[in-house]
Amino acid sequence: MGCWANLKSSNWAYPTAVLSLYGFFANCRIAEPFLAPYLIGPHKNISEEVVTNYLFPIWTYSYLAFLFPVFLLTDLLRHKPIIVLQGLFLVINYVLLCFAQGVPAMVFLEINYAMVTASEVAYFSYIYSVIPLENYQRATGYLRSAMLFGYTFGAGMGQVLISLAGLDYFNINTITLGVVSMAFLISLWLPTPQRSMFFKERKEKHLDQTSDQARSIGSDRPDETVLDEEDAGSEKQKMERDDSGCWCSKKNVVNAGHLLWQSFRESYSSRHLIYWSLWWALATAGYTQILNYIQLMWNHIEPSATSSVYNGGVEAACSLVGAAAAFLVGHVKVSWTVWGELALGFFSAIGAGAVFLIAFTSNIWACYAGYALFKSCYMLLITITTFQIAANLSMECYALTFGINTFVALFLQTMMTIIFVDEATLRLDIVTQFIIYGSYYAAISVLFVIRGTYTACTKHTSPDIEPAVKGRRGCWSLFQLSSGERRGTPWTGGQPITGHI
Repeated sequence: MGCWANLKSSNWAYPTAVLSLYGFFANCRIAEPFLAPYLIGPHKNISEEVVTNYLFPIWTYSYLAFLFPVFLLTDLLRHKPIIVLQGLFLVINYVLLCFAQGVPAMVFLEINYAMVTASEVAYFSYIYSVIPLENYQRATGYLRSAMLFGYTFGAGMGQVLISLAGLDYFNINTITLGVVSMAFLISLWLPTPQRSMFFKERKEKHLDQTSDQARSIGSDRPDETVLDEEDAGSEKQKMERDDSGCWCSKKNVVNAGHLLWQSFRESYSSRHLIYWSLWWALATAGYTQILNYIQLMWNHIEPSATSSVYNGGVEAACSLVGAAAAFLVGHVKVSWTVWGELALGFFSAIGAGAVFLIAFTSNIWACYAGYALFKSCYMLLITITTFQIAANLSMECYALTFGINTFVALFLQTMMTIIFVDEATLRLDIVTQFIIYGSYYAAISVLFVIRGTYTACTKHTSPDIEPAVKGRRGCWSLFQLSSGERRGTPWTGGQPITGHI
C-alpha cells in the first residue's frame, strides 16, 4: 500500500506507469500479423482482390480525413478523452473482427480503425502535458519500450498460438479482444491534464514572462520586490478574468491559431530542416503503404490456406532488429549535418533493393528477409531524422512539424492508393504495386544522394553555411527517438512498426 501511495503522489511516475501499461496492452494485438489470412480465409471469406483494392484503401482515405481534426481535438480536449476513445475504438474493432460478417461490416471496421490510428496522437502528447520537463526523457523511453514490448510480445505470442498450440485465427482474435479491453479499462485510470499545448498557451506564456520579469526586477531592486510581485499577481488575476470564457471562445481559438502559425514559421525557417522533413514525408508514405500490403504479398507468394504462416514471428523479429538498429545509431559518432542527407540516400537505396527483392522473389523466406532489411533501414533513418528535427525545435514546433510531416506523408500515400490500388483506377495486382514502391524508393535515394553529395562538399568548404534553428526546448536525445509505433503518429518521435490492423 505504501508503494501505491508513493506512486500516486508522484508528479510523473503514476501517469507514466499507467500510460505505459495502456501502451503495452493496446499494442499487444496478437491477431494483427494474421489479418490478411483471416479476412481471405473461411472465417470472413472475402476475396484477395476485394481486400487489396477495396477494403484497405478505405482505411487510408478515412485516416486522412480524421488526422487533422483529431490532431486539434487532442490538444483542445486535453488528451485523456482521445486516449479513452482510442481504447473504445480498439474494442469495437475486434468485436467486428470476431463477430461481424460481410463486406459492409468490414468497411465500417476500416473506418473505425482509421479513428484508432488517428487518435494515436494522444499517446505521447498526453505525457508531455502532465509531467515536468526534466522527466520527459525517462518517461518517453518507458512509453516507447512499453509499446515496442507490447507489439513484439503480441506478435510472438500469436505465432506460438498458431504454430504450437494449434489455435485458429478466430480464437486469437477473441484473445486479442480481451487484451485490448484491458487497455480500455486502464485508460480510465489516467489523470486528466490541467494544461494544453496550443489552446490557451498564450496566457500561460504571458504569465511565465510576467513572473520572469518580476524576478528579474526584484533581484536588481530588492526594495521593490514586494510591489513587483503584487503587480504580477494583479496582472495574473486580470488575465484569468479575461480568459475565463469558454474553451472554444474566439479569443482562445485566435490565440491557438497564432501560436500554430508562429510554430510553423519557426519549424520551416531552416532549409536544413526542410530537407529532413521532405525525406520524412516521402519515405513514410512509401513505408506505410508497404506495411499495409505486405501480408497480402506474403499470401500471394505462399497462400495461407495451403502453407504454414510465420507472419507473427517475422514481425516480432523485424521489430527487434529495427529497434536495435535505431538504438545503435545513437552510439555512432557522425556529423549528421554533414553526412546525414547522404546517409538518407544510401540507406534508401538499400531499402529500394529490399522492396525489389520482395516484388520479384518467389521464395517466402527471401521475401521475409527483404522485409526485415527494408524495415530496419527505415527505422534507422527515421530515428536520425526525428532527432535532427526535434533537437533544434521547441516542443510546440516539434509537435506541429511531426503533425504536418505525417499529414503530407498520408496525403502522398492516399495519392498512391488512389492511382495504383483503388478498384476505380488502375487496380494493379500486388506484385506490380511492390515494383512501383521499389521504384519510388529508388527515386528518393537518387534525390538524396545528389543532395547529400552537394551538402557534404559544401560543408567541407564552408562549414557554417546555415545554423540550425534553436528552439526553447532543444534537449532531445536519440534515446527518446530510438523506437517506433504503429503507422503514422503525430507528436511522437517514432514511426510505424507494424502492418494494417
